[in-house]
Amino acid sequence: MKLADLELFVTAPPPPGWGGRYWIIVRVTTACGISGLGEIYAAGVGPEAMRAVIADVFERHMAGESPEDIEKLFRRAYSSGFTQRPDPTVTGAFSGLEMACWDILGKSRDRPVWALIGGRMNHRLRAYTYLYPSAHHAVPEFWVSPEMAAEAAAERLAEGWTAVKFDPAGPYTMRGGHMPAGTDISLSAAFCKAIRGAVGDKADLLFGTHGQFSTSGAIRLAEAIAPYDPLWYEEPVPPDAVGSMAEVARATSIPVATGERLTTKMEFAEVLRQGAARILQPALGRAGGIWEAKKIAALAEAYNAQMAPHLYAGPVEWAANVQFGVSCPNLLMVEAIESAFHETLVEGRPKVENGFVEAPTAPGLGITLNDEVAKVHAYQGDRLHLEMQDAPCDWQNGNVFGGGSAD
Repeated sequence: MKLADLELFVTAPPPPGWGGRYWIIVRVTTACGISGLGEIYAAGVGPEAMRAVIADVFERHMAGESPEDIEKLFRRAYSSGFTQRPDPTVTGAFSGLEMACWDILGKSRDRPVWALIGGRMNHRLRAYTYLYPSAHHAVPEFWVSPEMAAEAAAERLAEGWTAVKFDPAGPYTMRGGHMPAGTDISLSAAFCKAIRGAVGDKADLLFGTHGQFSTSGAIRLAEAIAPYDPLWYEEPVPPDAVGSMAEVARATSIPVATGERLTTKMEFAEVLRQGAARILQPALGRAGGIWEAKKIAALAEAYNAQMAPHLYAGPVEWAANVQFGVSCPNLLMVEAIESAFHETLVEGRPKVENGFVEAPTAPGLGITLNDEVAKVHAYQGDRLHLEMQDAPCDWQNGNVFGGGSAD
């Protein structure tokens, strides 16, 4: 088998866009006609520039090679440009292409990917969901309403979910870590209190932040929400401030989680060495792909840490997360996005039922892309998948983050 052809799809989910502004999906086909799917997460350049990067990585390092040679292909992408260090754009491009290789290998052997990367450790995976507004909730009021969040949490609990994530402590700015406004701290505590009241001890609270706080600000916020016993405190300071994150971790009883913006085992290893987090959240479409995620999980095992693969992307990365999770001995849970468009875009997508997802049995990633749906919903703009705001924290009027909405 030799890798021969590459197709790219930049697909935008319809509003409100749960999972991002668009998804970058690749299809790689071998000379003998076996094709595989992959997905790149949250590129830091626009979609047209990212198309060029993906094509270059494929043509330069992978075309004409065997999809079995994952290690060699990774080392080429990681090192050949005299880089030999984590690069989120190049590694993101490689990550999606690497997923496609595993899809090809599974199909060629008539086995699911999990059977090729260690076998079935978990017959079913615990899943968690972000708290999105229900049909009867007003938006944008939902994002600053502890009462509406508690209603949504109770609804998810009734559906079988055992963990819910929310992030009321915005804003996410390009300015680096800031001190949270007093209103952001009080609102965060109110969210935790209301949601804990709605779910009791039947579901875990996953408190999301996205690297927006200074070290002291993150510690202050942790003290306010700690009485409600969240399962994790996600990325409380900027992801490159590993020492500062470790300082936060030492100052709070809430387990710190991080990883969606990290890439390769090298960055995750430093997080573990410094004790900055004990819950790792790699995005498989950025961190290096499925095999690199396995290496990150092995490092985490040595530190008695757990894995919770991140998902703010489309159904291809979701399928890869599930295959990885089935084989992972130190899996905590997987993030899920259940929407009608995810179901429409791919066939065979693993489904969450009563809060859990069963180990897939179909070959490869187990999914098939609906090309017509992907093309009808092709993204036409030039914005980034995720964007930080220029404006600073609003100290007078409060802050609203439309958690999970693309616009």
